[in-house]
Amino acid sequence: MKHYDFIVIGAGVIGSSVAHHLAALGAKSVLVIDRGLIGEGTTSQSSGLLRTHYSVRQNVELARSSWWAFNNFAEYVGDEEASCGLVKSGYMIVSPEGDKLDALRSSLEAQREMGIEVRMPSQEEARELMPIAQFDDAALIGYEPEAGFADAYLVATAFARSARRRGVTVAEGVNVTGLLLDEHEGRRVVGVKTTAGDFGCGTLISTQNIWTPELERWTGVTLPVKPERHTVLALECNEAPYTFTMPAFKDLGSPGMLYYRSYGGKQMLVSEGVVGETLNSPETEQGDVSLDYVGEVGEQVAERFPAYETAGLASSWTGVYDVTPDWNPVLGPIGDIEGLVAGFGFSGHGFKLSPGIGKILAQHALGLPTDVSLAPYALERFASGALLVGKYGSGAVS
Repeated sequence: MKHYDFIVIGAGVIGSSVAHHLAALGAKSVLVIDRGLIGEGTTSQSSGLLRTHYSVRQNVELARSSWWAFNNFAEYVGDEEASCGLVKSGYMIVSPEGDKLDALRSSLEAQREMGIEVRMPSQEEARELMPIAQFDDAALIGYEPEAGFADAYLVATAFARSARRRGVTVAEGVNVTGLLLDEHEGRRVVGVKTTAGDFGCGTLISTQNIWTPELERWTGVTLPVKPERHTVLALECNEAPYTFTMPAFKDLGSPGMLYYRSYGGKQMLVSEGVVGETLNSPETEQGDVSLDYVGEVGEQVAERFPAYETAGLASSWTGVYDVTPDWNPVLGPIGDIEGLVAGFGFSGHGFKLSPGIGKILAQHALGLPTDVSLAPYALERFASGALLVGKYGSGAVS
């Protein structure tokens, strides 16, 4: 049985980031195992938004640490040809009078206190930045000029290439079927069972995303996570094209807390930021998108972007989130099992935070101090009640 110091399960954007950071921090013996291909699962379904705006302070810290990586990506992965597809369009978030207003104000103030450039434009200034939108109901507008969007698949594959250059082995098309546990003195992970045979390890890092319930079965430790399907629409409007110069947009006043960004040409990408459809089992197959759903979302879009009342549906797809009860991830040790580290339950935040999360999981696995504390993200918070609930309630803005 071949032995590695570290094994990472999952080669999505989080697992690939962990592998890159392990190698960059000096790990010499690392294996990454994925049931499919690098970045082909939920990573490939990401809308790719990048922002540091969160109402949970720890998420702001992770997003800020991740932003430098996205903004200097080729240097970060040590490859002058690498690109994350970054478009620095800015990010705008709007609230009308109501229950989201105070939450937005305090979140913007917290960002400023942390040294992040945030502006609060007037309605007139917002129209200059986003001329296709109307702001008549906007009681407060936040604008983060350094935000935007990027390509999650490019990021995952670049992290994986970086890891391979540094000696990491990546095994694609290999399914992990169980853990090898030493139970002589407590329980310790000593390897994994796979469809390609058994592999030994000193430390196992699980980044299984929506397949995390497998880890629950293997360990007997309750892991509160469920797969949720979310739909993304691409709408096209010749009269009011959503260009790359216009900011990504979050509408706290819409029933679906919709988020938007340019999708190139004359198209806008739009999706909801609220609870989605819970799946009975984890899978990434495309779900049905009903015309009723398109109509419901379209009505909300037209409230903010009047010209889109007559927009056409250019395309659509579905993505799957791994969602925890407080819509924030679990990072760190799992139960009483030594040698096991996990990162799951990203609830739509995974790509935005992937450089920072990959680094702190790698630091923890190596026994190093972490840039951001793992304590608030501990699994035990669900039993203790110390949940990381965002000020906006359940949903992907957190």
